[in-house]
Parts: sequence; structure tokens; C-alpha cells
Amino acid sequence: MPANRLQYEKSPYLLQHADNPVDWYPWCDEAFEKARLEDKPVFLSIGYSTCHWCHVMAHECFEDEETAVLMNRVFVNIKVDREERPDIDAVYMKVCQLITKSGGWPLTIVMTADKNPFFAATYIPKETKYGKIGMLELIPRIQTIWQTKRDDIRFTIAGIMEALKQPPQDNAQGIGESAMHKAYDSFLKIFDREFGGFGRMPKFPSPHNFYFLLRYWKRTGDAQALHMVEHTLRNILRGGIYDQIGFGFHRYSTDERWTVPHFEKMLYDQALMAMAYIELFQATGKKEYEDTVREIFSYVLRDMTDPNGGFYCAEDADSEGIEGKFYLWTSGEVQSVLDANESDLFLSLYRHSSDESIPGMQEMTAGSFIPHLKHVSENHSKDFRYDDNEKIENIRKKLFAVREKRVRPHRDDKILTDWNGLMIAALARGAQVFDEPAYADAAVKAMDFILQSLQTKEGGLLHRFRDGIASIVGMLDDYAFTIWALLELYESVFDAGYLKKALNLTSYASDHFQDKKDGGFFLTAEEAEALPARPKEFYDSAIPSGNSVMLLNILRLAKITADPLFDTKAMEILKAFSAEAEAAPAAFTYFLTALDFDLGPSSEVVIAGDPDKPDTKELLMALRKAFVPNKVVILYPDNHSRQDIEEIAPFVKQYKSTGGSAAAYVCSNFTCSLPATDPQQMMALLK
Repeated sequence: MPANRLQYEKSPYLLQHADNPVDWYPWCDEAFEKARLEDKPVFLSIGYSTCHWCHVMAHECFEDEETAVLMNRVFVNIKVDREERPDIDAVYMKVCQLITKSGGWPLTIVMTADKNPFFAATYIPKETKYGKIGMLELIPRIQTIWQTKRDDIRFTIAGIMEALKQPPQDNAQGIGESAMHKAYDSFLKIFDREFGGFGRMPKFPSPHNFYFLLRYWKRTGDAQALHMVEHTLRNILRGGIYDQIGFGFHRYSTDERWTVPHFEKMLYDQALMAMAYIELFQATGKKEYEDTVREIFSYVLRDMTDPNGGFYCAEDADSEGIEGKFYLWTSGEVQSVLDANESDLFLSLYRHSSDESIPGMQEMTAGSFIPHLKHVSENHSKDFRYDDNEKIENIRKKLFAVREKRVRPHRDDKILTDWNGLMIAALARGAQVFDEPAYADAAVKAMDFILQSLQTKEGGLLHRFRDGIASIVGMLDDYAFTIWALLELYESVFDAGYLKKALNLTSYASDHFQDKKDGGFFLTAEEAEALPARPKEFYDSAIPSGNSVMLLNILRLAKITADPLFDTKAMEILKAFSAEAEAAPAAFTYFLTALDFDLGPSSEVVIAGDPDKPDTKELLMALRKAFVPNKVVILYPDNHSRQDIEEIAPFVKQYKSTGGSAAAYVCSNFTCSLPATDPQQMMALLK
């Protein structure tokens, strides 16, 4: 069978469907015009290339001749990669949640040629099962409704569109610290005291929950907040959700113990989890958390990095048609690779007979297991790694070398601006905290790639790069996460050029994405393609929302520049989403992280000195090792480059080194301290 129109696309997900018997179109005017001329509904399928259930539906339905014949006769069929077009996904996922009260991928929408939806679902089997209607039964029903009940469809669409276009509630009172207490109480009630995490299975790490809880601990001194973070992150690290052999995190855990993951690996999870462990290291000083971050970065730099510096999207859950096969082991395989003592040690630590009762283990290939350590109890205070780390590391390397010879899962090698921003931010933060130039070098190389390959002549950003071609108009997250990365890069290498770029992108985003009427930022630019609704994302879901990240970016820029315009912009965002955040604060944890910064105390720390001299470096390392999240750090160098930072932050001109020694000026609550030349004195001022 000849390939369909998807063969001309760049998306690995769309290319996976190029040989389907379904007559797929990409999202394009041609498809909607065909639907209009032929008076057919549009069948929209949204997914991504490493999505397990997308593969299942594709195999059952889209690769099936019988189903394809029906689809081609009744519908005009469109495929969308949700990672390429988060704007389309955002609109129609909200529709699915309105209609079905749930969501997920694959996302299935049936709509008119005017892009107005009237049916939504997620995974649909070929034949009715699992309590789900099958495609062979569903398609004729939709056809009958389309032909005989068009007025009912119009009525349904009218209700959906009204709900879709409801603006966020206004809250004239704003939002205060009480929302943080309310969010903390919510987490406390659903905290799993045995295994860590929140709520019931499946369990998602949701790293921004940890960012919030660590700041709550810092603000209130409540030790339970720190404990919830540490207990959860320790058990996640011991579980099968963490790749014990090759490093990096799988998407989520299907069981309460973090043992049986959904095996796909996403770039954004690596970035956000790395930042969670960096902050936990700062809060506790425990080296095992530094080791964890280094392992995450090892995985990303080894397996997820393009030669030009950008980072790939994801790795699939499946290989050879079996979910998790690449990551599973049998005792016999382990024994064939290791000597008797090594295999006995590894199997005693990483395979457990009690796992047989865990849901999902029964579905593993017969005799296989997922390497993982036993969970730690709440009162476990001992280092959670095996005592002889060198011996375990040698074993791991042997197993890793053998695993590398297996058939690898599919890797989605497109480079997304927003997710790259997250990874650059994480690497830049790691470079600061662990004094690791290699991480700064990788972050700089990736940022150079983004700015050279994905920035337009007008100063905007494009969203996706693959096969040498950059395409798709950038969305809010592209700007928000890139600005975040630029701010972290500045504090890593103190090149003021990164601050200038952050300011330029913030200005561009304000001009093209800001909601001048109700506040906050739309997901799409004003000149972007018109959809049934212009989405505005504010919940912090799998990744923080662009609005939450922009809020913290703007608050940081306000401190760096002392420009009151940024304070005004921040207040507008806070006001725009405060009603929703007050109502369900646990769904806005990155927003609350920004609120914590805004409520203060927060500080500007100006280090005046030669960046290459030991005294300057000592002051910087003291700042970086400690968990002091609500601060910005500005370096005022004793060299010719001081003019660059003076243009951005003119107030720094008054701060000088003292007697040839580096000096730190700590400013908080509109007052600045006398210069501190001793790291301990500087940290005392921050406290």
C-alpha cells in the first residue's frame, strides 16, 4: 500500500503512521476544505511517538484494513503530534476533559470542518471491550448521527464552545500565604507514609511539588515538608521507575511502590527531576543526591544529546513490540554476565521475591524482573546506597555494556525549544551547585544551538527542529522555559549577554502573548493560527505552566534590573490566576513557588570582584551550595566586562570590591547590607 501524506512530515510520530491504510492528513487547510466539500466530519487523533497506548491503538485500528476502510469512508482523518502542536492539544484536551471528565493520549476528537468538536475519547479499541465501545461499532453510530441529527450536533458544539471560552475567574483580593498553607495541608493528607509520593497509583513524580514543599519548609521550618520530599525522592530513586543500569527516569509508576514503571523516558522528566535532587542536595548536603544528579546528566549527555548540542525528546517504552523489554532481566542473563559473587550480590539487592504481588509484575515477560532496591521506611536514616559503591558500579557497567547490544527503544530525535530550555536550566543549575564546568559547557552549547537554529529574524522563537529544518511558530512555553534557561545560564557563567537575551525574549512574549484584558499570557501568539479557543494554560500539570514560569522569570528580572515595570507585570499574572490557585492550590505548585518568591523575603546578592580569583569563587560557592531559593545573584566584575551588567542593572555601579578583596552586598526589603568579604558573614546576612 502506498504511503499516505504523512510521509512528507518531519515528526517521528507522524512518520510512524505514514504507511497506515488510513488516509491520514497532517493538520492543514487542505484536510478541512476536503471535509467541507464532501460534508464529512473530521477524525482527529493526537498522540506522540513514545506513547505506549498510542502504539496499541495504532496496531489495533490504524494498521487494520477493516477499520481503515470505515474511517476513510466516513471521515477526513488528521494526525497531530501533541509535542509539535501543544496548542492544538491544549484546546482539544480541554474538550475531552469537559465531555468525558478525563483525558490522556491517544486523544480522539470528532469535529466539523470548522474545527468545532462534538465527540471526544482517548484510547478506542477496534472492537468493543474493557467497557469501551470499539471503532467498528462507534464509526457507524457517528455516521448515523451526522446524517440524521445535525441539529443535536450543533447544540452539543454550542455548549462545548461556551464552556471552552470561559475566562479564568477574577479575584480582586489577590492571593497570599494562606494558599501555601492550604496546598501543604492537601499534600499532608494524601502523603504515602510508607512508599512516599501522594495519592494512589499510578504515581507521577511531579517534581514541581517538591520545589514547593522545599520552599514551604524553608519558609515555615516545618520538618515534615522536607521529610515528604526526601522520603519520596529516596524511594523513587530506589524503585524501578529509575533506570538502575543506564540511569534516567521513566515516566511514572503503575504501582504504589515505584517498582513497575511506564517505561518511556521524557526529556522534561530528566530536567525537572534533576532540579529536584539538586535542591534536595542543597537542603540536606547529602552526597547521594549529587550522585543522582550526575547520573541523570550522564544519561542525557550520553543518549539524548544531538551532535549540534540540542537535546532529543524522548525514548519509547517499547522495543521489539514489548513494553519494557529493553530494561528487563532474568536471573540467567545476570549470571551469564557476572561472576558468581557478583551475580549473587546483584540479585540479592535488585531482585525481590515479594514483588510477585505487585500489580503489573505478572505482565512482565516470564522470569524477568525490573532491577530495583527495596523501599526505605520513614525512620530509615542510613545512606540508602549499598556500602561498597565501587563494587556495585563495576557490576552496573558490565550489565550496561551487555544491555547496549539489545534492540533499543525508538528514540524521538526532534528537538523542542521548550523542553531544551528545561534541560539547559537544569544543567546550568547543576554547573553552579556542583562546580562542574562540563555541565555549563553543555548548557552553553545547547543554548547557542537554540538561538542560532530556532530564533527568527524578528527575534521570536520556533518550536521544533528536526532533519536540519526549524519549523512551527513558537508558543508561550518556548519563551518561558528559554528565559528560565537564560537566567540560570547567567548565574552559571555570568555572561550578561544571556540577561540581554532574556530581556529581549520577555519583551517579545509580552508583545505577542500577553492577555491585555484579563492578564497572564496566552499559549499562542496573537498572529498564530486561529483555533476554536485561544488557550491559556495555568495549571501546573506534567510540567509547570508557561504562566507560572513566566511569573517567576519576571520576578527575578525585577530584582536583577530594579525596573518597576516587571513588578507590575508580575502583579497582573498573580491577579489573573489567583482565584483558581486559591481554590485548588495543590494544582498550582510552581505558581506557588513564584508566589513564595514574591512574598519574600527575597534578596539580591551582588558579588563585586574578579571572577577568576579564589575569594570571589568562595563567595559564589557558599551561595550555590546552600538552599536559598529566593534570591538573584549578580556578578560585578573587576574587569572590562562590567559595562555589560551596568547597562542591565545600573544600580550595581555603587558596589565595589574592598581593598582588593571580593565583597558581597546582600539587599533585601529595599535595604542593603555593608559589604561582606567572608562567606559565613554573607550567609548570615541571607538568613
